[in-house]
Amino acid sequence: KMAAAAASVGTVPLQLRLLLLLLLTLTLAWVAAADSPTRRFEYKYSFKGPHLVHSDGSIPFWMHTGNAIPSADQVRITPSLKSQKGSVWTKSKLAFENWEIEVTFRVTGRGRVGADGLAIWYTDGQGLDGPVFGASDSWNGLGIFFDSFDNDGKKNNPVILVVGNNGHQHYDHQNDGATQTLGSCLRDFRNKPYAVRARITYYRKTLTVLIHNGFTPNNDDYELCAKVENMVLPLEGFFGISAATGALADDHDVLSFLTFRLFEPGKPVEPDDTTIPQEEKEKYREQYENFQQALDKKKEDFQKDHPDMQGEQVDDLFESVNEQELRQIFEGQNRIHLEIKQLNRQLNMILDEQRRYVSLVSDELSKKGTNDVPQTERLPQAELDNIMRYQQEVLKHVGELKNSVTNTLSQVAHPPGGATGGYEVAQHFNDIKEHLHVVKRDLGVLVQRNVNIEKPKCPELPPFPSCLSSTHFFMFVAFQTVLFIGYIMYRSQQEAAAKKFF
Repeated sequence: KMAAAAASVGTVPLQLRLLLLLLLTLTLAWVAAADSPTRRFEYKYSFKGPHLVHSDGSIPFWMHTGNAIPSADQVRITPSLKSQKGSVWTKSKLAFENWEIEVTFRVTGRGRVGADGLAIWYTDGQGLDGPVFGASDSWNGLGIFFDSFDNDGKKNNPVILVVGNNGHQHYDHQNDGATQTLGSCLRDFRNKPYAVRARITYYRKTLTVLIHNGFTPNNDDYELCAKVENMVLPLEGFFGISAATGALADDHDVLSFLTFRLFEPGKPVEPDDTTIPQEEKEKYREQYENFQQALDKKKEDFQKDHPDMQGEQVDDLFESVNEQELRQIFEGQNRIHLEIKQLNRQLNMILDEQRRYVSLVSDELSKKGTNDVPQTERLPQAELDNIMRYQQEVLKHVGELKNSVTNTLSQVAHPPGGATGGYEVAQHFNDIKEHLHVVKRDLGVLVQRNVNIEKPKCPELPPFPSCLSSTHFFMFVAFQTVLFIGYIMYRSQQEAAAKKFF
């Protein structure tokens, strides 16, 4: 009893400790969730495929310079050619303090080493062209560099660098910015099976850089690269991406650039600024009126050129949604009809082949009494009976399959209930599907049975006796040789005698 009481007293503090640890864990999780900011997507500072560009090749709310090539699903900042520079920049400045961006890109090249690299910018001015990864030097703001070429020879590339600038410093290219770096991590971002992702967060004067290395398709598989605290950035700035190549070259492709505004917990989320300035309203109204006038003029010209089509309704030229659905249903039924007809022809061929096989076996059985082959070389009667039974079962199953396919074919050709009943059409397709499954299963059974059936073996023929011995053969060859030699000698004598007269 005393031991049990001591054990119970010893277990009570342990249970309390576990309970306190659980409460502490839940409290920390609740505090972390309460402290996390609220995100709102900002489309004016983002781009993403497909349909990334307008018909004129421009990116909405963005501008591209240099050798950048926008396309429908990505922006190629620089192609894999020597001495190329390119960049894309937002047209308007960012107007909020806390933000987060997610950039998806690919850096691919044929060589083991690439150059020069790619940079993500947040600066108070657009660095359209320059020596720092295709953008201008002495920037005021933030630059995150994906440097793929080892300039200082320390074999520490590819590397990701976080570099800040107040607008008065020049970037140290020869040392890969080693003396200016606020944070860095060694990550190989070239030639990865999946796109590389970078999540950059600036919240409460703290910059956090997370990297997805491109080895897995999981979009949330991020790793911490760098974290810089007490970092002061301009209140308003432009986002940009630039890239450059040198003697070596890579393709630098950006698939998406997504920007989110961060709101601190406890503060109300500001409504999105959807108001349009009065000047833009007037400009859009004027453009709309001009477009409407041009459209009315084209309508009048068309009616003058085609007076016979004035009474025709435009809606009659297009099919409605219901008509389109019915047309798709009928096209699907026609395709099923053709497939089942093809299956029916193949079943007929199988049935004819099995009937011919049965007839051959029947003829063999009928001739077994008159066959001169010795009794030891005949097929056993039980084996022949099994073959006949199997072939009759095959004929029976093939006939059932043919009847099933014929019924299905008639149902497809004459669907019940018309084309207007949605339930009847669905039930009709379900019946067709069941019939096709039955046909497939029965065909599998037939094929398996045909594989297991042993085909009858024909008796071996006795050896054919030879009427010519080897001695007679060699004597005949020698006689022919003597005759041939004599003929050659006789002909040569005749030719020599004939030459005496010339």
